Amino acid sequence: MKTSFEIFPLILCGGSGTRLWPLSRKSYPKQFVPLIGEHSLYQQCAGRMAGTRGSVSFASPTILTGSDFRFVVTEQLHAIGIEPGPVLIEPEGRNTAPAVLAAALYIAKTSPEALLLVAPSDHVLPDADAFAEAVAQGADAAERGELVSFGITPDRPETGYGYLQLAENGDAGGARKLERFVEKPDLANAERMVADGAYLWNAGIFLFAAKDIIAAFELHAPGLMNAVREAVDLGEPDLGFFRLAPEPWADVEDISIDYAVMEKAGNLSAVPFRGQWSDLGSWSAVREQSAIDANGVAVSGPATAIDCKNSLLRSENPDQELVGLGLNGIVAIAMPDAVLVADASRTQDVKLAVKSLAAKGAKQAEALPVDYRPWGHFETLVLDDRFQVKRIVVKPGASLSLQSHHHRSEHWIVVRGTAKVTVNESVTLVTENESVYIPLGAVHRMENPGKVDMVLIEVQTGSYLGEDDIIRYEDVYARGQGAKG
Repeated sequence: MKTSFEIFPLILCGGSGTRLWPLSRKSYPKQFVPLIGEHSLYQQCAGRMAGTRGSVSFASPTILTGSDFRFVVTEQLHAIGIEPGPVLIEPEGRNTAPAVLAAALYIAKTSPEALLLVAPSDHVLPDADAFAEAVAQGADAAERGELVSFGITPDRPETGYGYLQLAENGDAGGARKLERFVEKPDLANAERMVADGAYLWNAGIFLFAAKDIIAAFELHAPGLMNAVREAVDLGEPDLGFFRLAPEPWADVEDISIDYAVMEKAGNLSAVPFRGQWSDLGSWSAVREQSAIDANGVAVSGPATAIDCKNSLLRSENPDQELVGLGLNGIVAIAMPDAVLVADASRTQDVKLAVKSLAAKGAKQAEALPVDYRPWGHFETLVLDDRFQVKRIVVKPGASLSLQSHHHRSEHWIVVRGTAKVTVNESVTLVTENESVYIPLGAVHRMENPGKVDMVLIEVQTGSYLGEDDIIRYEDVYARGQGAKG
């Protein structure tokens, strides 16, 4: 095996945010949330693929995400001292096969031999050094032209994961020949495969040379090639990001890389990983990764368990106490605007709750009470027929767009920091405990010229208070008319 490898991480940041509702939602899915530890799952993912670990040297990560999260992915990396590489923006989610192919084509323009390490952004892998050692084993095979999967040595029969079947004549260590991919089994088959010893859980992590995965797509999924290649070739830089062209991308099939390529290819290897791993695919999985007391209970935030067993109690509001009394096998998650109480055996079905809420038009199905923007965030404190009160936080140096509204006027009251406020031709500094009035139709902008977060209370009054009531004149974030914030 070579003594050193350069690896190009490719982090996939999509997802619908349904499996860990109500904490994770479409507007802010689980990879951006600090579910386990102080950093988000995305930050943890990037952190274990940064710098040099053992014989592996990681390049700056390539990120593939949607337009709504383009500023979140860079901001969260900067917060932990990691400089991102290319950030590719999908016009809309099309599953893992088009995403990986687009990134491979983009990178291959300058580095066709690059070894791409494809990783979901929302998994837990606490032992970064052990993971790097597994990557080194996989890199040795990838440099020989193999398409490498990483599998988790199973410790129980699990029906929620796909499996990898290793070739019977494989070596005991390093990358082993991969016989086939196995779909999620029923319990009887899961028990048989675990007892057999030749099966691994499919972790959805892959390693291959850019040129080799492109060749595999050309051979096994030629129908994807033209549209994805055109989306890359016609893509355009945008504020430091790279937007894939939307017209050809609209014709791209929604399909996973497993179905499109990996299940058909012959040059497959797998690296068994024996360290701790979880895809955090349910609240039960979150409980298993949390600190659990002698009764099997995990608590987070202002939560109290009294005579409870085998349960998870989690409150995300510092002003909201969650108390469980005499619970057994229950998951209770409290958010300011929604509460989930579920039997622990049904946590894989949380997406049904999201579907039910969406069907009746409940905003909690997809949106969090805190609305994140490139410049900061806001939350609605009071909403009535003709008025709304918001708490707005603007990051240092950030600026909202120059805009006006058809249907509402606004009062801004600064409660922390200093705001630079433009109202028509007037530009003023508004400090703590001072306010400014924005008449209906006035062209206005809010900026934070300071070095700390600026916080203000906004009172809106008018006949329509929707976020799409906006005429945008200038915007440093290049958003279009009607875009929020």
